Amino acid sequence: MPTPPILRDVATQLETERLVLRCPQPGDGVLTHEAVVESLAALRAWPASLPWAMAEPSVEASETFCRESIADFVRRTGFVYLAFERTSGRFVASLGVHHIDWSVPKCEIGFWCRSSMHRRGYTREAVAAIVRTLLDDHGVRRIAIHTDEANLPTRALSESLGFALEGIQRHDRTAPGGELRSTCIYALVR
Repeated sequence: MPTPPILRDVATQLETERLVLRCPQPGDGVLTHEAVVESLAALRAWPASLPWAMAEPSVEASETFCRESIADFVRRTGFVYLAFERTSGRFVASLGVHHIDWSVPKCEIGFWCRSSMHRRGYTREAVAAIVRTLLDDHGVRRIAIHTDEANLPTRALSESLGFALEGIQRHDRTAPGGELRSTCIYALVR
């Protein structure tokens, strides 16, 4: 009989050469909000993929996100990790494991990086750590990344980690302005 998800041991903290990734904690909304506000222009470039970024940011909304992420982590229905630079402790990125189906097992990964920390390889390093954990510690057989067709940095990151483009869902999302967007589906399978 398979282990019930709630009984699975999942690391609340992962470490890489330059980063510490950890489950959100109460009070992390302030740090998350600060990074969201700094990164709004970049996040809002993908309105169909990141609809939450279209809303006016607030510390309360960020704190709610952090606390809901803690609850999902405990229930084993989703895992959000906040990434921090080891040396400075500065918030770098938010990464989430979503749409988990433990019966396969399979999941989807989503992520965004603080604008001032772009082009340093931090996001790739953090995603790689999560992928290794999912494959090695949890026996995940399929990890997907869904991204806007025009989001070339995320597409390149996905391919650099061995994810294969399985297809493009054309005109599957509508941005707030009404324009149709297409989604690339990348997957890494074991």
